[in-house]
Amino acid sequence: MRHAIAICLLAVSCAGEAATPTTPSPSGNPAQSTPPSAAPAKAPPSQVPAPSTSIVRLNEDFSRSLFPSNNWWNRDISRAPVDPQSSAYIDFIGRTRRLHPDFGPPPYGIPYVSVGSAQARENVAFVAYGNESDEGFRDETGYPIPEEAKTRPNYIEGGVPGGGTSGDRHLLIVDRDRWILWELFATRWNASRSRWEAGSGAAFDLSSNSRRPEGWTSADAAGLAILPGLVRFDEAHRGPITHALRVTVRSTNGYVWPASHRAGSTPGALPLGARLRLKASKNLSSYPSNIRNIFRAMQTHGLIVADNGSDMFISGSSDSRWSNDELNPAFRSLTADDFEVIQLGFE
Repeated sequence: MRHAIAICLLAVSCAGEAATPTTPSPSGNPAQSTPPSAAPAKAPPSQVPAPSTSIVRLNEDFSRSLFPSNNWWNRDISRAPVDPQSSAYIDFIGRTRRLHPDFGPPPYGIPYVSVGSAQARENVAFVAYGNESDEGFRDETGYPIPEEAKTRPNYIEGGVPGGGTSGDRHLLIVDRDRWILWELFATRWNASRSRWEAGSGAAFDLSSNSRRPEGWTSADAAGLAILPGLVRFDEAHRGPITHALRVTVRSTNGYVWPASHRAGSTPGALPLGARLRLKASKNLSSYPSNIRNIFRAMQTHGLIVADNGSDMFISGSSDSRWSNDELNPAFRSLTADDFEVIQLGFE
């Protein structure tokens, strides 16, 4: 593929000393450090710097939507017109092709990390698509990569500490204070060179609808953000899901809005940025509520083709709370024939 639980750390810096990392907590709240038996001597008030804190979490349940409500990820397309070539596109995929949840408990799915604004920035060396990558956010340099990502599993897609050397190895980071999203593809901590490396990377203002420059990729082949298209555990159980979901197909042909980058030119294939919609006639009443919430989002917001991979693989978060015994049979009950392609480039 080309660009194809909660763990918390409270780091408090006071008078130049850092707190000891805490043990991962499965509760969704930051784990608390045990206070030292003896506090260090205090400097005079005029010499004590303001505390700097950063809480690192996996799979945070954000209280607001990623990107504005009128962003392409968050648009209700239940009444969008069907593309004239919809039937041909579905034939190309294969009408009997079954859906697959490309997520579950680690190492399945794509993890995402949230940090505070005080998280230190790390420079990233881009080894493949540097001319289409962001060095940081706007005039800032670096990505707020937690130190734990070097040595702990499940911070980077694939579950390998430091990323390893194979697979897509996406690293997704949200600054919850400044509402900024950073995403990296083919992420790796190169210990021999003491640096972070990635194939490509992009930074997104989550309060803006700005697209990537025309012709540019991101951490995803289509030039789109990844995180807003993931099925996330908390929203699936709370419902409704009010955003489109990320999907891959085996081959693509160019790109259409909102994508900004191509990753193939296979005749008859869907372009990156195309959107599929589960037909409104599909009866969802027999599914458990959390599954129904996921499938209902496919009817109201659809699936955005974001990368080359396996046909009808739906992306989601890597979360220990998922049950593959529930997800797999439910997704396999849907086929490509249950979908239609809406008008290409529909805005």
